[in-house]
This record gives sequence, structure tokens and C-alpha cells, in this order.
Amino acid sequence: MSIPHMTLDDKGRPDLPEYMTWEELVKLPDHIAGQIELWEGRVVWMRTGTPEHQQFRNRLWYGLDRSAREHRSTNPEQCWIANSETNVFLDRSHKNDFVTPDFVVYRCLPKEFEYVHFDDVVLVGEVLSPSNTESEIRAKKARYADAGISMYWEVELAREPRGIARVTVSALLSYTEELFSGITPLKPVHYVEIAEWKPEDDPDGIRISVPFPIHIPWDELEF
Repeated sequence: MSIPHMTLDDKGRPDLPEYMTWEELVKLPDHIAGQIELWEGRVVWMRTGTPEHQQFRNRLWYGLDRSAREHRSTNPEQCWIANSETNVFLDRSHKNDFVTPDFVVYRCLPKEFEYVHFDDVVLVGEVLSPSNTESEIRAKKARYADAGISMYWEVELAREPRGIARVTVSALLSYTEELFSGITPLKPVHYVEIAEWKPEDDPDGIRISVPFPIHIPWDELEF
């Protein structure tokens, strides 16, 4: 579907305004709107991943979802859902500020067809692609931290053969006191690494006890 009277920018993308509302965004064709996040109303284009990126994202999501369902079967009062490429809204008063993690774990919502908000979420994750720049990764990670999301997973991919090279888990850390007299951190919250797995070092796969018991063997993550 084409967009009438809309020109393309130098990257072949529709030449959209710098800022949009959620209501304006949802009027765009799905294949365009699905590539955009709104950061306090600013249009941020997110690159579509390679087939490898999509496959490994789905493998991680499935492993988290399976672990969440297993935990829920014996602990129904602790209800978590894992999903992939789900919008996480960062303000409950409007929808003009959201991010879309590669995979996300959030508490079971009380009603059907509700949107996911930052305070529903306990874990977000990103599968890094060759096209990701360090500044892009840092900026998105900072938005997760500023939203108060407890855990951040980062997945690095290997080549020849293609696979997962490393999975790193970080937890949110807050500074509440001055570092020196009269000096406080520029960023009062940020992530610190708490666990890491590599296939050659951890043959049992990914195993961690928070936010619920998670075990994802490497063969479940093969391409």
C-alpha cells in the first residue's frame, strides 16, 4: 500500500514529520508503522532485522515463554507472560512515548487486549544486529533504565557458523546518595551486568532464577 502525496527520504523511507502522535502513527500502513517508535513524540526508525535476527529473537522469546508458563502452572499467583516485539508504553496518560523490545516479559494484565506499560514489565531484551550502532544501543538501554524496568537481556550473535555467541543479563541499579559532596550521578539509574552465558563455557545453557526460574538449553536456540 502506498501513501498518497508522501515523498521518500534519502534512505527510501516515507518522509514523515519529526514528531507524530500515536493517533497519527496508527493511520500509517502497518509495514511502515511497525518500523517506528515514538520517543516522547519524536519519530525514531528501527531497522528491520535480518532473518538470523528474527529467528534468534523468536528462539529467546519461546524459551522465556515456556519457562514462564511452567512457573505459572505451579505458582498461579505469579503470572508472567513473555512476548516478542510488543510495544511498551512509557506514560500512562498518552501513547506518544513507547519502545519495542525484541522480547519482553510482563505481568499478566487484568483485562484482555490491553496495552503493555512500563510498570507492567519486569524484563526486556535486544538481539544485536550488525546494523546496530553503539549510540543506538546505549540510547535504547537508557530508556529502559529510566522507565524502571528491572532486567535487561542483551544477545550477541556469532557468524560462521551463525548462532548465539553470548547472552548477558543486567539488573537495574539506583544511586540514591551523593557520590561526593554536592555531586550526584548524571544518570541516577543504570544497568549493571549480573550474569553471562556462552555456549563454550556454559554447556547447560541459560539458567537463572529471576524473575522466575528460567532454563533455556542451547539446542533450543539453534538457527
